[in-house]
Amino acid sequence: MSGTSIALGIFLMYWFLISFLDRKGILEKYNISTFGPLPILMIRTTKGLKLLDILARPRRYWRIFANIGILMMFAGMIAMFLVIAISDLALYTSFLNNTVPEPGKYNAPRNILLIPGVNEFIPFTWGVIALVVTLVVHEFSHAILCRVEGIRVKSMGILFALVPIGGFAEPDDEQLFGKKEEIKKELPLTATIEEIKEWEQREKEEQKLKEEQNGEIDVSRHKETNPAPAVIATRNQRARILAAGVMANFCVAFVALLLFFGPVLGAIAPLSDAMIVGVNENSPAQLAGLQNDMVITQVNDTNITTGMDLLSYLETVEPGDSLRIHASKDSVVSVYELKVPSSPEKCFSGVPIGGIVEGSPAEAAGIETGMTMLRINDTRMRSIASFIDFMEGTRANQTIEVETLPSANYTGALTENGTAIFDVQLAPHPSGGESGFLGVMYGNEGNLECPMFGISIWMPQAKFYLEALKQIPSLLDEPVGWIILFGLPIYGFAGEGFRGFSGTIAQFYHPVGWAEPLGIGIFWIANSLLWIGWLNFYVGLFNCLPAVPLDGGHVFRDYSYSLIYRFTRNEAVSERVSNSITASLSMLILLSFLFMIFGPFIGQWI
Repeated sequence: MSGTSIALGIFLMYWFLISFLDRKGILEKYNISTFGPLPILMIRTTKGLKLLDILARPRRYWRIFANIGILMMFAGMIAMFLVIAISDLALYTSFLNNTVPEPGKYNAPRNILLIPGVNEFIPFTWGVIALVVTLVVHEFSHAILCRVEGIRVKSMGILFALVPIGGFAEPDDEQLFGKKEEIKKELPLTATIEEIKEWEQREKEEQKLKEEQNGEIDVSRHKETNPAPAVIATRNQRARILAAGVMANFCVAFVALLLFFGPVLGAIAPLSDAMIVGVNENSPAQLAGLQNDMVITQVNDTNITTGMDLLSYLETVEPGDSLRIHASKDSVVSVYELKVPSSPEKCFSGVPIGGIVEGSPAEAAGIETGMTMLRINDTRMRSIASFIDFMEGTRANQTIEVETLPSANYTGALTENGTAIFDVQLAPHPSGGESGFLGVMYGNEGNLECPMFGISIWMPQAKFYLEALKQIPSLLDEPVGWIILFGLPIYGFAGEGFRGFSGTIAQFYHPVGWAEPLGIGIFWIANSLLWIGWLNFYVGLFNCLPAVPLDGGHVFRDYSYSLIYRFTRNEAVSERVSNSITASLSMLILLSFLFMIFGPFIGQWI
């Protein structure tokens, strides 16, 4: 039985158990209720409410915090509305031009929801940690501001669905949003004896409440233990309470990302970027015990930190040599003894050619896309870096000799070694620089095929990738920097998506400096901070949308009312118009999301 089937079975059993306990009234007995159609439990408690009063004591600073949150909410509201409008306009234009994008993972319905385990971009473990932090911070900020503004908080608690998934705080809705009009319910003819008793009890309580309000009963004798203060939040107070959650999310996102790009990334260094991705059967590597996904860190006494280090060392190997290869897997380094065969074959590496510039010297010489550059003059092309270094030292009109591995469809002359050699006269560089111009567009780093050992080595340039991550904060003075930052877990730098230091990517790095005693714990910290920062930002931004029941929707409606009232001076008209505008925006935003989700599917049918 697969893990998915087991997980689904456990979930269904849990759902059945919750439904059974809810029907029997056992959940209600312990002040627990279900949230929505899914078996999410709201486990309430009144313990800790005094802590809210303690946290709310610096009222002036909390109000300043929330007032800034209102400004941030309106900025996020405008930004999100523009993003939705531009996305819808782009998709609509693609319909007119018959260029509708095909459905893919970026617009899949499951990836619209920021739910770990559902959204394929969000890893489950780090996503759950980030979601719990996000919800707790958001809800408890609302609760603290409620106490700052004198609004009663009825209870606090956790949301539970097999595991805790967040926290919540329940303010008194009538004090926060005003008392709703009550609708008196008639007792149905088919009512049971228990329902009749409950109805009679409610009637007595309502009658008693009316007598107390009319002064017919001494209220002091029937005083509640913790009576709710007879207050209703003003529109400004309500705006501060609602904006506090968004502001808290933004603050947590800022702190988490500041720590991630600061001391945490600074404590992570490349271990090596020479990973074994293929081991031939009965090869010297397999006989020595080497396996896929191992990272080579040392050969004999030579440290290997880059693929170029490994290539340089392999060029010195002679037949019959014995090698002690240090390889790391799951942060454990082991040593493997390997004997070099008496007739070793050559190890090929090089720079794959991803394209040829039209009219360039490379095209004139006959170099084709799909070839791999092995050598230029007497310089071995071990990587893109070696190619760039060589070309920077060339001049226009200089003639160079380029040796390549042929492409699959190449029909030209080959050497005895099966390679193709081209004499190329370089042109002046289009940018106006002094170096020569060849006119090839290099592809991704290729694998090093080493038949002498029977292995394939992947060299992903781990050092450059880490440096690129560290450079992101320096790009935030331009819009492209923010796009890279908040698209990083989804798109990455080239569509690969960076989801933290886990799985394969973590194999290439190790902790240094202050984090060295933590071992792989530094990766846990890095992943938690990355996803806490990312999820807090997006949840905060999503809640800025001017759509009820989101926080931004309530704030937008209140401020719309205030603006309209300045012109009408009529409360009923102002409330009716502001409600209509907010409801229309809410429906428009919902339809926009549906259009973005299902638009590509519709485009394929048309």
